[in-house]
Amino acid sequence: MTEFARVADHLPTMFAGLAQRGVQVTGAPFFRYRLVDMADEMVVEAGIPVTGPVQVEPPDFVDRLPAGRYATVTHVGHPDQLMGVTARLLDWAQRRGLSWDMTPTPTGERWSARLEILMTNPAEQPDMHKWETVLLFKLAD
Repeated sequence: MTEFARVADHLPTMFAGLAQRGVQVTGAPFFRYRLVDMADEMVVEAGIPVTGPVQVEPPDFVDRLPAGRYATVTHVGHPDQLMGVTARLLDWAQRRGLSWDMTPTPTGERWSARLEILMTNPAEQPDMHKWETVLLFKLAD
């Protein structure tokens, strides 16, 4: 988490590249947590939803989010509070007997879709305490 900005810093370049090619963006940018080990390292991707297939140059890539049921919560406030919001969402699902589309591995939890969607544009709202973030975690089938 200490180097999370390295992922977020790619978003402006990604938006610029899509705009240069005339690709229509269809939603808010997001982070997709692929592998989660809060005590060690995580694998996190930055994503931007688009209307269809797009040609990109490595290291960029195109992927689809899996269909299915998702649990979601919206947070308005500083991103530093998201760890607590995430813990409450995980606890909420556990209390209801819901299972995540996630596989425990020796290197962490491998998620099919664990998203953090950035609903607020920081250029338009610099006050991080007013940012809106949606957590969207895929439930097991």
